[in-house]
Amino acid sequence: MVDRHFSLPSMAELYDHFHFWGCSPDDDFYLEAVMEARSVLDVGCGTGLLLRKAREHGHTGRLVGLDPADAMLAVGRRDRDDVEWSLGDLIEGPYDGEAPRPEEGGFDLVVMTGHAFQVFLTDEETRRNLSRVRRLLAPEGRLIFETRNPAARGWEAWNPERVRTVRGPEGRSATSVHRLERVEGDLVTFTSTYTLEGWGEIGSSRSTLRFPDAGTVRSLLGEAGLRTTALYGYWDRSPLTDTSEEIIVFARPA
Repeated sequence: MVDRHFSLPSMAELYDHFHFWGCSPDDDFYLEAVMEARSVLDVGCGTGLLLRKAREHGHTGRLVGLDPADAMLAVGRRDRDDVEWSLGDLIEGPYDGEAPRPEEGGFDLVVMTGHAFQVFLTDEETRRNLSRVRRLLAPEGRLIFETRNPAARGWEAWNPERVRTVRGPEGRSATSVHRLERVEGDLVTFTSTYTLEGWGEIGSSRSTLRFPDAGTVRSLLGEAGLRTTALYGYWDRSPLTDTSEEIIVFARPA
């Protein structure tokens, strides 16, 4: 299921204003990995900003962006026609029924950025998606993704007092507010509301994300035929600790 704010064209147009290149150190971290790989699949690519930047930096190999929200892909398509944009997901494949499925063994690198891994809410759903990644990777390929460390309890910052404001289209002020609704085990449900100066509220949705711990992530990777090769706590590759905000994962086919 696509979160409503990702499926609305108005919200897709705002996405890169809130997630502009360079606003987070993970941008350069992932770009370095992409530039080292000949063939890359970005799962849950959104507007495909990572792949678009890779082309700008001279990547000459194959770049594929997979996402279930056509409005997000439309932003990427307008910018670059030398990236393969695919509407779909790992399990169902392309939604139009005509585009070819990503080839098994065809990718040197699969990435899931922007905490896309956390949309998998159950062990079974996670295993199925990771197993699909395992089949898509070349024998020496690797998977890189990040998931928020539950020990850091990052959801506690999702409250109406924490408003983010950026310069949106035509220089107008755009804001986002996240409101925590409930925490049930490792599942966190919250609402997101976006406003644009002159328009008022233009998008609101409810989302649920999973916050698995490092041990759970390792176990699920192993059950899917992947071996964890590194776990980091920050984008400088510092060790994972209880206070790390992120769990940054490197894995390869077992």
